[in-house]
This record gives sequence, C-alpha cells and structure tokens, in this order.
Amino acid sequence: MGLLFVESLPGPKVFKCKHCGVDSASPDAIVSKEFRGRHGRAYLFNSVVNVSFGPNEDRILMTGMHIVNDIYCSCCQRLLGWRYEKAYNEDQKYKEGKYILEKGMMVKG
Repeated sequence: MGLLFVESLPGPKVFKCKHCGVDSASPDAIVSKEFRGRHGRAYLFNSVVNVSFGPNEDRILMTGMHIVNDIYCSCCQRLLGWRYEKAYNEDQKYKEGKYILEKGMMVKG
C-alpha cells in the first residue's frame, strides 16, 4: 500500500468524515441542502476532497435515471455518497459532475 495524500481545507466549519475525521468538503461548495441520500438528508456539493470513486452504474433515483459513482472516504473507505456522472432528464443536467454527501456520514469541525 502506498502513501496516502490527504488534502486539508481552510476554515472552522469544514465537513469531515464522521468515522475518521478527514476533511471532505467546504461549506462554500454547497449547491443545495435539499437532497435525500440513502439514509436521510444529504447535501449537493460542487466539489469534494479526499474521496475515491466506485464504478459507474445506472441508478434510478427520486428524480429519474442517472449514471452515478459511489464515493468513499479515501482514508477509511466508508461510503459517503455519490457523484452524478450523467443525468438522462434534461431538467436534471445541472447535477452532472456534482457530489452528494450524506449528512449522517459527516461532522462539522
């Protein structure tokens, strides 16, 4: 196993993985707080750090069919949410390239 590079984000209210405490996202990157994940509330972000990606897969979500990748904490490998690769519905295209982080998997620190 190689050396793990972990990026730190500036600011006191950074979202962190609740399991290992590594930085995951800045509050400045929030697009919306009105999303649902697998286990409850979730936030849509423009960017995240310290994550690894699962394979592309078609998934039927509340807003229709999307191609998504699950995203995992790069430090502890816990599932944090997913990335939207492609939205099939035209009105959902704004999600492409953005990230869902489940609120229950994050702490603010």
